[in-house]
Amino acid sequence: MDDRKIAVFILTHGRADNVQTYKTLRTHGYTGDIYLIIDDEDEQEGRYREIYGDKVEQFCKEEYLQKSMCVNPDKPRKVILYARNACFDIAKRLGVTHFVEMDDDYSAFQWRYDDGKKLRAKECTNLDAIFQAFFDFMEASGAKTVAFGQGGDLIGGKNNTRWQKQVLRKAMNSFFCITEKPIGFIGSINEDVNTYVTKGNRGELFFSFLRIILVQGETQHNKGGMTETYLESGTYAKSFPTVMLNPSCTKISIMGQTGKRIHHKVYWRFAVPEIINQRYKKQRG
Repeated sequence: MDDRKIAVFILTHGRADNVQTYKTLRTHGYTGDIYLIIDDEDEQEGRYREIYGDKVEQFCKEEYLQKSMCVNPDKPRKVILYARNACFDIAKRLGVTHFVEMDDDYSAFQWRYDDGKKLRAKECTNLDAIFQAFFDFMEASGAKTVAFGQGGDLIGGKNNTRWQKQVLRKAMNSFFCITEKPIGFIGSINEDVNTYVTKGNRGELFFSFLRIILVQGETQHNKGGMTETYLESGTYAKSFPTVMLNPSCTKISIMGQTGKRIHHKVYWRFAVPEIINQRYKKQRG
């Protein structure tokens, strides 16, 4: 659709010299506008503007702290929630109709496929076309957002049950957004899971498409961003807001085989509305 004005918003803090996603987008076939979204408490504002010029957009953190549903009564400041919600107002101001929220540490976008023996990966080189296809799907389906898959979704390879489904009822990390349909992210920590479970429970559609995945640095090992918050609070505090918001379908669980850690677990059977197979349709007469 020629009347779409598409942009990518890279949400970043304290990493002006290490915004890996910017370069990755260009090398993988994205030719459109890219904006760096920073808050007014970022000490590296000057460096961001020195490197990216008028492609840096800044928002008032206190304003969006007051507007956002934090869940945590302490309302921590070093979180991405406020930037996620600010993006919709920034998009309106810029005249952007469709945008993608991305973190700043992506090293690749990959097309995943089954060659009959195992899952293979091939780097995407046509992100412009992929973005258009994702937005086409959103407008046709009424989805609130769609996301790329992540490496962790494909653990186990071609026999992974998630790979067999191809599409998951969740959205994390990268978010395709329509400016006039704000998502309204919830919770200062675990905001993506809080949002797709809480709003999915109410019938809103959140999806991840596993044939395209993003590759990024390991959580809590990259200085800046939300690393400090995760290290300070731990994974129990990160996961528990989702349970508070959705006690009927989530719980605290243990994740991992060797390096075990506390994580959330979603019982999808109880989490979101599902389409009933036609074979259960009551026959008249």
